[in-house]
Amino acid sequence: MSLKLDIVILGLSITSSWGNGHATTYRGLVRELINRGHQVTFLERDLPWYVANRDLSKSDFGRTYLYQDLDELRDRFGATVSDADVVVIGSYVTDGIEIAEWALARARGVKAFYDIDTPVTFAQLRQKRCNYLSAELIPRFDLYFSFTGGPVLNELEENFGSPAARPLYCSVDPEKYFPEKRVRDLDLGYMGTYSPDRQPALEKLLLKPARRWRQGRFEVVGPQYPADTRWPLNVFRVEHLPPDSHRVFYNRQRFNSQSHSLRYDPRRIFSERPAFRSGRMRYSDYQRLVERSRYFL
Repeated sequence: MSLKLDIVILGLSITSSWGNGHATTYRGLVRELINRGHQVTFLERDLPWYVANRDLSKSDFGRTYLYQDLDELRDRFGATVSDADVVVIGSYVTDGIEIAEWALARARGVKAFYDIDTPVTFAQLRQKRCNYLSAELIPRFDLYFSFTGGPVLNELEENFGSPAARPLYCSVDPEKYFPEKRVRDLDLGYMGTYSPDRQPALEKLLLKPARRWRQGRFEVVGPQYPADTRWPLNVFRVEHLPPDSHRVFYNRQRFNSQSHSLRYDPRRIFSERPAFRSGRMRYSDYQRLVERSRYFL
């Protein structure tokens, strides 16, 4: 019989996918851990922007509890963290450094950090302005899970002192995302929360082609874009799509655009992301491919 574990995750959000991609990753991960017989408790900070946009439609994602602040977290869930076999703290958690200090001191089981924002984390650590993780905390975690692999794992171990850095990629949930026959009424689509470092790529790969090809049909999904953003008339805007609507959105597209954070060294990011790494595509090759495909549309 396989070992059944009591796992506690302190993550950004599992109850709302508004403005973050963590929720869909956590939901698939937690559901499959439960399917394997493990017990999972998810602890989430009750933040106002998630309160107004909760889209957790099922109860098959373990036990989820909301807390208002650090004091409530310590008072209500101290024993839960202490007794767990595994405690996982996620990236971008509000007051993450304080929570990590408390959990590392309290937990008796395996302690892990799950970074779903590794490039951003690295950039902010170097600038000493990361508010959810400090470099001093990394060696104290038994495991560092990163959603990017490749050389970044070596750097976590060799330069930041992680005892064990392992990839834990954000992956597709086959129960939610699969091909289906639909009218392809979008030529190109993009889903992502606004980020200043991703906006130039969105401008180059979607907005500029939309202006040049006025008969094309484009759609951008995601919140927090500035009010003064100039959207071409043939670019439809959707503020938020719940996860249950993602499959329809993707299946409506002839092509899909992806833009990832490049706040870390881009030559390394492209080698770290699994899709590029598995194809062994060098960053210089990718640049040439983009240049040759400029007039694709």
